[in-house]
Amino acid sequence: MKLAFGIEYDGTNYHGWQKQKNLPSVQEEVEKAIFSITNEKINVFCAGRTDAGVHAIGQVIHFKTNISLTDKAWIMGMNSNLPSSISIKWIRRVPDSFHARYSAYARRYQYIIYNSKIRSSLYYNKVNHIYYMLDEYSMKKAANYLIGEHNFISIKQSDCQSISSWRKIYNLSINRYGNYLVIDIKANSFLYHMVRNIVGVLLDIGSGKKSIDWIKNIINVDKKINLIKTVSANGLYLVLVYYPHEFLIPRYFNVKHFF
Repeated sequence: MKLAFGIEYDGTNYHGWQKQKNLPSVQEEVEKAIFSITNEKINVFCAGRTDAGVHAIGQVIHFKTNISLTDKAWIMGMNSNLPSSISIKWIRRVPDSFHARYSAYARRYQYIIYNSKIRSSLYYNKVNHIYYMLDEYSMKKAANYLIGEHNFISIKQSDCQSISSWRKIYNLSINRYGNYLVIDIKANSFLYHMVRNIVGVLLDIGSGKKSIDWIKNIINVDKKINLIKTVSANGLYLVLVYYPHEFLIPRYFNVKHFF
């Protein structure tokens, strides 16, 4: 049978989702937990291969197994064999046509900035601390230029494996909750470091280093712009993956759960 799981994790101490030789990864911990229950060596597929330090609230995985257990037994069994930084939130039995990565039609990330002169000790590795005041209104105006389908070759990393640099952004909103600034972005898919590079552009505008119109330079151009900064992974969260309704994959997340 094929199973899909929803996973949450703190990526601080992992070198990303994907297994790597001699480096800790989320995938390795999940596959070890599955083996402890099934005694089967299983390769797990995920919706988004998050980078080192990136967190997830709505990661989705799938794998095939010959073991039949109740939902409760799967969730309790997995969580009892996972480190405290990783937890299983839900389980679904899915058809063979389902694929955690290729069945998804959109993904949603949030980037959280702690905008205060004094750093937070509680959320040190969970947010990006920006000590100078940001103008979120200028950032919002600039973000509107990115909504829609554009060529993002200007921010494409040299080691990005994607053939096409065209992506469609469905939503890009910026909201302040006290000292916290949340950049919420939903797209059909993302280039390597795309969210972190977009945030870097918006920070330059929010700080006054660049004008609002400067953001037009990063869409539908024909070359990479080397001045764009890739911001820290600390504040980045994979919060939701969208699938066709037929797969009955849960969709529940509210940004206000953070605050």
